[in-house]
Amino acid sequence: MSRTAILFLNVFVIATCGLIYELLAGTLASYLLGDSVTQFSTCIGVYLFALGVGAWLSGFLEKSLSRYFIEVELAVALLGGFSAPLLFLSFASLQFFTVVLYCMILAIGTLVGLELPLLMRILREDLDFKHLVSRVLTFDYVGCLLASLLFPIFLVPDLGLVRTSLTFGICNAIVGLWGTWVLQSSLGRGVVFLRVRGVLVIVLLVAGMIKADQFTTWSEDQLYSDAVVYSSTSRYQRIVMTQRANGFQLWLDGNLQFSSRDEYRYHEALVHPAATLVQQPQRVLVLGGGDGLALREILKYDTVEHVTLVDLDPAMTGLSARFPPLEDLNEGAFHDDRVEVINADAMIWMEGSWQPFDLVVIDFPDPNNFSLGKLYTRRFYRQLKSLLAKDAAVAIQCTSPLEAPRSFWCIVNTLESAGFAVRPYRVSVPSFGVWGFALAQLQPFEIPHGCREDLDFLNDDVVETMFKLPNDMLPLATEINRLDNQILVSYYDREWEIAR
Repeated sequence: MSRTAILFLNVFVIATCGLIYELLAGTLASYLLGDSVTQFSTCIGVYLFALGVGAWLSGFLEKSLSRYFIEVELAVALLGGFSAPLLFLSFASLQFFTVVLYCMILAIGTLVGLELPLLMRILREDLDFKHLVSRVLTFDYVGCLLASLLFPIFLVPDLGLVRTSLTFGICNAIVGLWGTWVLQSSLGRGVVFLRVRGVLVIVLLVAGMIKADQFTTWSEDQLYSDAVVYSSTSRYQRIVMTQRANGFQLWLDGNLQFSSRDEYRYHEALVHPAATLVQQPQRVLVLGGGDGLALREILKYDTVEHVTLVDLDPAMTGLSARFPPLEDLNEGAFHDDRVEVINADAMIWMEGSWQPFDLVVIDFPDPNNFSLGKLYTRRFYRQLKSLLAKDAAVAIQCTSPLEAPRSFWCIVNTLESAGFAVRPYRVSVPSFGVWGFALAQLQPFEIPHGCREDLDFLNDDVVETMFKLPNDMLPLATEINRLDNQILVSYYDREWEIAR
């Protein structure tokens, strides 16, 4: 392979690795700090700014360009490769994590911004300006495309965040080490020392790879107050189970989903008012709820003939098979012959569904990003109407009306704008605080009565009380959550940032 071809391959690797480091930082910022829209957007902006700073600084380098390129490449390998472990470590042990995060993004972006101008100036000896610019930019953009595809589809699900950063650090280090041979004629003295440093960087990163699982376990132990007893990364989210003396908890991307100690309050409140309103539900649809706990409550009704559960992530619907305490908690709900599990995007799945349902239970995670926010839009609720029998009831979890009142009422107001009659209600769940729900039908309705008598939490008096909202949870005027504005995600990010 010619020297020119090798250097263009370096451009490709540099672009791929650089974008991977940025995606890692944005993902970790969203995972650790919440407020995913703001964090990811800010991380991208800071990284692009840093690229510009690096490109500007490259203009001050006049001599020894090849040596500077190798030095920068090894620095990117070391800092970028250890970026995820360092960010996990600093979040667990430092009060000023945000400062560390953005300083690291600035440093990596500046170094990456230095690399391409230096390579272009080195390649100037081999190509005229027109072909140089077009080819460098082509390889740069193709590398970015590859990184953007690999990151969500393969790297995060199969390698995890820590191993991904270390893997691409190794790639950068190999490029730097290889460069000591490709550019040997222009490096001058000290080539052996450069190679020794390159080998040391690779050895450090490989050692990090070997210890990655232990480090990830340790760092998650620092992030959660209770011991981590199970963890996995799917194509869609990080799944963690923690254990304490009185039960276990499920966390998705660092957000608590339930505690086995009090989840019955949440799931009874979600399912039974709507089921009571229908009286004899036969065909039931569950959207979300891959833990099987809402399913457990639905299957208590002998009239139920078929339940369709639609959850995007097969890792969630298969979690109880891999974590036996969860299967005990959901009472083996997924083994019931009446249950059909479909792993699909709910919004896309609804477009192809036509059989009407008597009862719909929507148990999506909170709308903390646009992918989830679309499942709370007017468009989604209008699609939902086409799946309902005439007297069907819909129950939806709506986040906390106390901690996030504007988010709560945005969901309620959006439901009403889609043509539903809605009755909001709330319940106290110790692990969450006050939590909100919405009960909806196509026609106005009264509060349900005649609750089952075999429940651990609900009875008719409790149900009646749930629908009486105190003064600090009364209705608020909000914008309607639409696909083209996703205002709910903005409300949610702002309110929960203050609550934290």
